[in-house]
Amino acid sequence: MARTENRPVVRLRSTARTGHTYVTRKNRRNTPDRLTLRKYDPSVRRHVDFREER
Repeated sequence: MARTENRPVVRLRSTARTGHTYVTRKNRRNTPDRLTLRKYDPSVRRHVDFREER
């Protein structure tokens, strides 16, 4: 099954300015805005917000 442009790969960068990133997919139709998830940053050893970078 072919991958569509409706679910692109996005990189999530830490807001703690550590440079740590996560990679995930999102549905552009349901979430056209930038994605923000609260995930673990091992550099600062706590959960911080990760925002989608373009």
